[in-house]
Amino acid sequence: MAGRLSWSAISVARRSFGLQLRGSQAQLINSRTLSSALGEEQPNFPGSRSKWTEKLEFVQPDLYDGIPVYRVMNRKGEVIDPAYDPKLEKDTLVKMYKRMTMLNTMDRIMYESQRQGRISFYMTNYGEEGTHIGSAAALDDNDLVYGQYREAGVLMWRGFPLDRFMNQCYGNEGDMGKGRQMPVHYGSTEHKFVTISSPLATQMPQAVGTAYAFKRAQNGLCVICYFGEGTSSEGDAHAAFNFSATLDCPIIFFCRNNGYAISTPTSEQYRGDGVAARGPAYGMATIRVDGNDVFAVYNATKAARHLAVTENRPVLIEAMTYRPTLPSHPTPPHTPGEDRALHPL
Repeated sequence: MAGRLSWSAISVARRSFGLQLRGSQAQLINSRTLSSALGEEQPNFPGSRSKWTEKLEFVQPDLYDGIPVYRVMNRKGEVIDPAYDPKLEKDTLVKMYKRMTMLNTMDRIMYESQRQGRISFYMTNYGEEGTHIGSAAALDDNDLVYGQYREAGVLMWRGFPLDRFMNQCYGNEGDMGKGRQMPVHYGSTEHKFVTISSPLATQMPQAVGTAYAFKRAQNGLCVICYFGEGTSSEGDAHAAFNFSATLDCPIIFFCRNNGYAISTPTSEQYRGDGVAARGPAYGMATIRVDGNDVFAVYNATKAARHLAVTENRPVLIEAMTYRPTLPSHPTPPHTPGEDRALHPL
């Protein structure tokens, strides 16, 4: 009888305490008194799964081990457990490799163009290619993507051509947006990719709304919403997490945690165990994955999509990655805390 009052128990409580209760109201008042009167060992406070304790102890965040990082390959690129080898077709593996290489090459050309003043703005994807390609390969091509600034690889995987990347960044007459957006603010109805907007986290509650519409339509699709760990500090992120969980929406929240956001290190963004720790608090299935392991990202996203679509549940993936220094730029001596200065936008 622990954890939930039966109707017979509620009737006893009514007679014992003279309570005038209706339906679910019986579970919402004076749970401590009811539990004590009925000999229950577990409190019945709505929204918690607690047990009684007589010890005055605060929950300290440093008493718990961090959420583990799921990986498939070791540092040598060898599959550790064959049971988790996705066993992808050779053509798929070659496409993954080519897209990651192409994305890296495009970044170098466009970054140098920005430094030369040819375009006004650019944000690279260095070090995060595996998060784009691994996740995109695991999705249905009709799943809707809400991106932020560093999901060019997702569009590239879905067939967005190089000339359209160039047109958008240069804002020329071939740009589908007619130069109305800043560079790297891509969008494509054809590729189910919602146009990126500049303010951080605005895409997150919008993505939840779309996922709720998908749920009502029962179309078998899900929404994936990409964001960075810096974005998770915005209020919109928390609202999106909560709405997605309470409304049971088929959405994947994909956080790229490169440790520095655009310019602020994680030590100044939060004190807890990363972004993944927030998932269970909001009632979401959660996994932390090695963002530089394309197979691990693929497996995690594929499993997350299955969970989101079959059970109409939100899933949070935190991909742990990094932003490397451009190989063409020599690394000057530096002290701890100055690492971000070496990382390009």
